[in-house]
Amino acid sequence: MGEKRDYTTVDHEKPYRFDEDGLHVTRGCGWSAPGCHLGCGVLLFTDDNGKLVKVEGDPENPFNQGRLCVRCLDLPEVVYSPDRILHPMKRDPKNRGKNQWEQISWDVALDEIAGKILEAKEEYGPESVAFYSGTGRDIGQYITRLCWGFNSPNFVFMMSGQSCYSPRVAGCFSTSGSFWVGDYAQQFPDRYDNPNWEQPDLIVIWGNNPIISNSDGLYGHWVVDCMKRGTKAIVVDPRLTWLASRAELFLQIRPGTDGALALGMVNYLIENDLYDHEFVDLWCYGFDELAERAREYPLDEVAAITEIPADEIAAAARRIGTAERAILQWGVAIDQIKETIPTAQAVLALFEITGNIGKPGTMQQPASILNYAAGWGSEFLTPEQEAKRIGQEEHPLIKMGFQECVTDDYIKCLETGTPYPIKVAWMQTTNPLACTGVDAKRTLAAHMNIDTIVCVDLFMTPTAMALADYFLPACTYAERNGLRIGDGAQRAETINKAIEPLGESRSDMQICLDIGKRISPEAWPWDTVEDMYSDILEETGHSFEEMQELAPGYPPFDYRMHEKGLLREDGNPGFQTATGRIELWCTMYNSLGLDPLPSYEEPVPSPRSTPELFEEYPLVLTTGARVWSMFHSEHRQIPRMRALHPEPLVYVNPATAAKYGVKDGDWVWLENMHGRCKRQVRETPIVNEHTINTDHAWWRPEAPCELDEGLYDLWDLTVENLLPYDCGASGFGANYKNTICKMYPVAEGA
Repeated sequence: MGEKRDYTTVDHEKPYRFDEDGLHVTRGCGWSAPGCHLGCGVLLFTDDNGKLVKVEGDPENPFNQGRLCVRCLDLPEVVYSPDRILHPMKRDPKNRGKNQWEQISWDVALDEIAGKILEAKEEYGPESVAFYSGTGRDIGQYITRLCWGFNSPNFVFMMSGQSCYSPRVAGCFSTSGSFWVGDYAQQFPDRYDNPNWEQPDLIVIWGNNPIISNSDGLYGHWVVDCMKRGTKAIVVDPRLTWLASRAELFLQIRPGTDGALALGMVNYLIENDLYDHEFVDLWCYGFDELAERAREYPLDEVAAITEIPADEIAAAARRIGTAERAILQWGVAIDQIKETIPTAQAVLALFEITGNIGKPGTMQQPASILNYAAGWGSEFLTPEQEAKRIGQEEHPLIKMGFQECVTDDYIKCLETGTPYPIKVAWMQTTNPLACTGVDAKRTLAAHMNIDTIVCVDLFMTPTAMALADYFLPACTYAERNGLRIGDGAQRAETINKAIEPLGESRSDMQICLDIGKRISPEAWPWDTVEDMYSDILEETGHSFEEMQELAPGYPPFDYRMHEKGLLREDGNPGFQTATGRIELWCTMYNSLGLDPLPSYEEPVPSPRSTPELFEEYPLVLTTGARVWSMFHSEHRQIPRMRALHPEPLVYVNPATAAKYGVKDGDWVWLENMHGRCKRQVRETPIVNEHTINTDHAWWRPEAPCELDEGLYDLWDLTVENLLPYDCGASGFGANYKNTICKMYPVAEGA
């Protein structure tokens, strides 16, 4: 794998397995399934019968320092849920959508699936087999290896515009050669006590609610830790979140107008000479062009677009410009804008021109062992096959080292068979009908054209019930070994098996290894998953078994890497771009026919772009509100998690509720020109009078499951009914978080 580096490990008081209070304890890391992106340190307590009885946070783990959310604390209820699927199953493709399954053995399932995959390769080429992943966590990189090891170019993330994490990663790499994360001392085992770390003066939380849900390797309570130490915060969000209520400034933005806000702030910084001249002169390219573009966004115009008072925008820009050390803490709201690439470019420029790159307490390049944003196994994909990846001719930025095909073009491929048919789909850790995929009925119809579909999951999902011909049961992280790497983690963790897998469930990695050996054995040379993990960990100088005792392991880290020649492959100072600088005017975008400068495009539909439609649909709708007890479409069938958030909610200002004749607890339809969904009203002042906010990924596992019975109430509940496939010019980004709708009581339109 990588070149060996000197890793620092934690001196634990106890080994990773010990006894306490009459129970056996396994220290490890929790990173799916189920779960979120973080990989917190956990203690798994088991009794003498090998049963998992409780989970606690590991106080010796520097990442979360013993703190843990309800999703991890309630893991035993997931493990022993009566709804788990514990045996491989198949059904006749003619019975898709019907609960008519036959239990089969693993060997029969894997042999039959491998046979269909190899038959498709022989007749239609490896590109006719697509491999799907949901939100990456620790599974995405194994699925890319499964895909590319088979020489298929079609790794699929079933979200219009790949609108989660990938757009920001693509944008950062295109303009600066690296992804960037905030410096919360997460790269040091001694954390805030490390003498090289300096506390940020300011954290700008933009389109993110990190204490409830976050990726990029961030544990949200680090923001709170810094604020307790005196760091100030600015929050940009349509909702008054808990952190926004404690911020120095709260900019309540109209959803989807982030690019205009960022450019207005850039313009203010430049006009008022609040940028870092030395950093710009030494390390930035295209500053004059950026300044000229930003002049198109004066404060008064930006205030009209964003609905944020001009004096508040100016105050926020001044605060960034005068901070010694500032961090951008951004989230998927930036990805979920159709023109996400120029939006992200504008937002990041605020921190680039103020020199908040590479210094302690600012933005840093995360050190990773296996960066799942780049995938794993690309060496097996031939140039001839790579050229067949769906969507890259229409959206050439995808060609530039980014892993996924373009979902919007992929849907058209399923519908038309052009440029070639997709005959087999492998879906692992993904539930596109209920979560990522917009226009659920179109998504369903398109996938019905695939001959063979395999789903790998813990529970039956709407996607698996509607589409799968084979269902392979995965196990939880308590039942398997694994690694927590990538995703800005800046550490190597081990997931340590505490109990035997229930039934015949297997780890996602074991399933990939088992099918991989059948369809592309050269890409899967290992006898066991532990051998595979040791190979991945080679650069640490430790085997998997050794790392189990030592984890977390921290790779070496330097500040100001751009000054030391540590960011460029040629070893010269600067950034890994064509110019060697941060490109405010992006040479890559220019070469691909994209605007090289950040810009703003008004969302469609919106109050400004479609005023006649807005008269019919007079509310701005933003989706994807995160909740404590559920992760995307997971946890719906877990009683305690569901009790914390039993129904899909729409958050409505009390004045708006009164205007539309509804009150707290009432059921309403949200409807626009694409479709409608049902929601329960939650009256709250956290949103303004013309914006409403709702949860995403809703279905009811207790409802009738078959397709002709409503598919777990999916057609009534999924907010994706209101969203179309419509990605940005780059192939990245779609308007998930900004559209328009009307709201009326269910009784009026049942």
